[in-house]
Amino acid sequence: MKLPVRYLIVILTFICTSVCYIERVGFSIGYTVAADGAGVNQSSKGTILSTFYYGYACSQVPGGWAAQRIGGRRVLLLSFLLWSLTCALLPLDPNRVILLVVARLLVGVAQGFIFPSIHTVLAQWVPPHERSRSVSLTTSGMYLGAALGMLLLPTLVKFRGPQSVFLAEAALGASWSLLWFKYAIDPKSTASGVGELVLPINKKMDSHNKKILSAKIPWVKILTSFPVWAIVVNNFTFHYALYVLMNWLPTYFELGLKLSLQDMGSSKMLPYLNMFLFSNIGGVVADYLITRRILSVTKTRKFLNTVGFLVASLALVVIPSFRTSGGAVFCSSVALGFLALGRAGFAVNHMDVAPRYAGIVMGVSNTAGTLAGIVGVDLTGKLLEAAKAANSDLSSPESWRTVFFIPGFLCIFSSFVFLLFSTGERIFD
Repeated sequence: MKLPVRYLIVILTFICTSVCYIERVGFSIGYTVAADGAGVNQSSKGTILSTFYYGYACSQVPGGWAAQRIGGRRVLLLSFLLWSLTCALLPLDPNRVILLVVARLLVGVAQGFIFPSIHTVLAQWVPPHERSRSVSLTTSGMYLGAALGMLLLPTLVKFRGPQSVFLAEAALGASWSLLWFKYAIDPKSTASGVGELVLPINKKMDSHNKKILSAKIPWVKILTSFPVWAIVVNNFTFHYALYVLMNWLPTYFELGLKLSLQDMGSSKMLPYLNMFLFSNIGGVVADYLITRRILSVTKTRKFLNTVGFLVASLALVVIPSFRTSGGAVFCSSVALGFLALGRAGFAVNHMDVAPRYAGIVMGVSNTAGTLAGIVGVDLTGKLLEAAKAANSDLSSPESWRTVFFIPGFLCIFSSFVFLLFSTGERIFD
């Protein structure tokens, strides 16, 4: 069966995001086991876990620029090769702090180029009426990857040790790079006649494309646009909640609820599996509402974003009230699932307002999302260290209330910002 190339591109980018998040969850699991064995305190763990996001933040906007200038396909391949090689060569020793910091910074820089490059590639290949579900499918790979990581990697660590996680991740990264090198191509025309031309395509079109490439990127207009800032604020909130849960849920299960990740079986993957399902549901619903003209693009984005973030805020706030594994898994699943539903609002909006500069706008907003990782992951470690000093351990619900209240409040705030300032109309030529 001959698959249309744009579908193959979307499938490959879906696998790409899956592998990236297996790597992120894998480091959290492997490092947590190694650090706990070495007696590293929670504040120090938070510092190491957040180091990745410093590198990730630094390369978001350069990633969008590089994808715009030399092509998302090439940048994506180079980024994957760099972080895969770093994982393969890194020895996991909690006592070698400087080496860990440098390695995590390097992996962060490399992965920071990935999502702006993906958005540039999708803006080329995917026509507007397929954008919601294509972007939702691609980004849902993050959650499937996180779910698979939570399901499989604790067992790998148990039998092969924490170092085995890095080798497995490097092998996955190398395998995807081979697939992308073999099958990914630049389009010979714009996506189904309606995509945005952002790269040189062939000799006949070179003179026209050079004008596009040499056109000045409207940085001032991008950075002073209220719709862009609505995306930025919601990206910050989404990633604050996601990164806090991704990096600290293992600690919450083990120290807050006194549960073993290995003994929890498949239940620990349910929050991320829920994100995978709800992300795709959001994309299908959004495209249905738009193509059937039930709601405008603007109203569709606002509706899904608001529903997703408000339900997530409630689920986040009540997590510490449930003292069983079932209750905690249910609440975290609802929170992450509805956050993923909200991505059919703000996360696709880059391509609505600035299809030609989708990689640039994605880089700007993802920088904010990455700063959320830096702030949220590190702050959570300090909050828990303070709570441990006050309560003598972390098994009390009070030790965790502030940790989950902060992203819950941010969800409410950012949903109102998106309602007030977002638009589904194109605002950049």
